[in-house]
Amino acid sequence: MSEAALPRSYLFVPANRPERLDKALQSGADAVIVDLEDAVPPADKCAARESLLAWLTAEVSVLVRVNGPDTEWFEDDIRIASHPGVAGIVLPKAERPAHLARVAAHCHEACGLYPIVETAGAFEDLVALARSPRVVRLMFGSLDLQVDLGVTEAAGDELLFFRAQVVLASRLANIAPPVEGVTTVLDDAERIEADTRRGRTLGFRSKLCIHPRQVAHVHRGFAWSETERDWARRVMEAVASSQGAAVAVDGKMVDMPVIRQATEILQAR
Repeated sequence: MSEAALPRSYLFVPANRPERLDKALQSGADAVIVDLEDAVPPADKCAARESLLAWLTAEVSVLVRVNGPDTEWFEDDIRIASHPGVAGIVLPKAERPAHLARVAAHCHEACGLYPIVETAGAFEDLVALARSPRVVRLMFGSLDLQVDLGVTEAAGDELLFFRAQVVLASRLANIAPPVEGVTTVLDDAERIEADTRRGRTLGFRSKLCIHPRQVAHVHRGFAWSETERDWARRVMEAVASSQGAAVAVDGKMVDMPVIRQATEILQAR
């Protein structure tokens, strides 16, 4: 899948709220994650899974976040990966390739895996995790990682080291750029867009959303400005007319990394 076609937004919707599932599909989010984990109380997890199975069809494609490998619901949850309406399994607390292999054993041919990197243990063998079969992209679980590490504040660069590792592991594994964690505020457009742009600067190309109201702000945060698009057009025009000779735009040499960046900007939605 080309980077231009990759989802920019992944919207969580609780599996125990069936009335919200169809609405989530109409929210404008590029992808929907039906959640069996954090959003569902323990007493409701089995019923939520059955409700989701009753709702799923082969014509509607969603991702499903299952419960973690260390929970009593994991083995039953991952069987849902065989349903043709499940485009991917989002695995929380992913730490070992063996965790992903257990899920992959149930996947239909087109079902992908999306490990959430949200514990210290995930970083012990992060590249191997990213290189596991069927992994489409890594997701960064910033809130859970913050708690696991004992980081008391994460509004700035406190988790920068870990974000950089997730981006690097994705590149080393040659998979799609990773998905940034959630922003907890719902109505602060400036904050949501700023968090999104910062993630883009660091190498993320998508973001998790916890409410439909966040989706449009995330898409704006990932959008390139008209100034950036104009620069990219001038770069590509200069390259096209150079006939292989060295070329400069705005006083700077245009080499392959510059061409790649310009191409990404022009191909983005």
